[in-house]
Amino acid sequence: MKVTLIETQLLSEYVIRTFAVEKRGAHEIREIRQFHFTGWPDHGVPYHSTGLLGFVRRVKAKSPANAGPMVIHCSAGAGRTGCFIVIDIMLDMAEREGVVDIYNCVRELRSRRVNMVQTEEQYVFIHDAILEACLCGDTTIPANQLRSVYYDMNRLDPQTNSTQIKEEFRTLNMVTPTLRVEDCSIALLPRNHEKNRCMDVLPPDRCLPFLITIDGESSNYINAALMDSYKQPSAFIVTQHPLPNTVKDFWRLVLDYHCTSIVMLNDVDPAQLCPQYWPENGVHRHGPIQVEFVSADLEEDIISRIFRIYNAARPQDGYRMVQQFQFLGWPMYRDTPVSKRSFLKLIRQVDKWQEEYDGGEGRTVVHCLNGGGRSGTFCAISIVCEMLCHQHSVDVFHAVKTLRNNKPNMVDLLDQYKFCYEVALEYLNSG
Repeated sequence: MKVTLIETQLLSEYVIRTFAVEKRGAHEIREIRQFHFTGWPDHGVPYHSTGLLGFVRRVKAKSPANAGPMVIHCSAGAGRTGCFIVIDIMLDMAEREGVVDIYNCVRELRSRRVNMVQTEEQYVFIHDAILEACLCGDTTIPANQLRSVYYDMNRLDPQTNSTQIKEEFRTLNMVTPTLRVEDCSIALLPRNHEKNRCMDVLPPDRCLPFLITIDGESSNYINAALMDSYKQPSAFIVTQHPLPNTVKDFWRLVLDYHCTSIVMLNDVDPAQLCPQYWPENGVHRHGPIQVEFVSADLEEDIISRIFRIYNAARPQDGYRMVQQFQFLGWPMYRDTPVSKRSFLKLIRQVDKWQEEYDGGEGRTVVHCLNGGGRSGTFCAISIVCEMLCHQHSVDVFHAVKTLRNNKPNMVDLLDQYKFCYEVALEYLNSG
């Protein structure tokens, strides 16, 4: 038997590998696809079911109707394997019959193999996943249908006086998890109060990037949250515009988390405590961290500046080049950017720099005034464009829901949500 790896596609929560399998003596080569879900933690269950649901649906979409049986495994072939099979069967049952019966499905599986769905936690997780699937439906749209589907989504229904896109956004708000006080215990510590621009939406503990470069007595907290891109876990760090007292922490974040891009979606405004946190020439020193201005360039409504940053306390680490993209096409009084074309250009410029400078490995810091709607819109559109490029379909709902699982104020206005669809169309038009 000869097994050859043909292709590997890495995504933030799973990997798709394609193999060619040929049996010695037989003249047939068979193509086998392996879907490897990497988003399941070592203990317990995933924090949200959105990722696994997307994974199950992708496996279903990629499996031809005439395919043979599917091999499913985890380490013991019981708990996680059972969860996948039950979710798969229940999605089909919900679609065909309009009902689900998780209890009897698990019972039937267990009559064939012991311990299928091993823990109470897994059993509850299946219910959460199926509830989310039934409330949200399948929101994937093939690229070649996006224009007509989006047109229909905006048509006013005279009976309800609403549109499909409005209803979809309402559903999104309904299924967005609410953060409890105990979820944000670190941001709420008294010593961190003056590091938060506003107290209404704080980053949850499990998404915090803790600062490593300790300087004197400063703490390791910054008001920021790690977010997955389409391909890479924790590729984005969404944060607020640095306050005068957190500029040093901002640069510590950039250095500690190997960030190669900074995307700025608001204005410098000292009245709103939004200082200019970078040097226009020479060097800024923040404790041991040195930020040196290298060059600046203005193209339409994007100012791009390149900085060299290094830690003087650890000269052996060398320096890193960081490019900041200040987007001028989103005035503070507007809910959405002025131009879809120029916002798409911003996304492409950031992508190009990331690929050229760090092979796509570096992280991107995205900030607006409070690290909310605008930053979320950038991350969502970046995910949506990658989706169109790699799987020739788009799921704006899934992209925004995934971001909101970590921070509920991502893409917080209907117009920003619509803008994600409209830039997706612009992306398709631009080839």
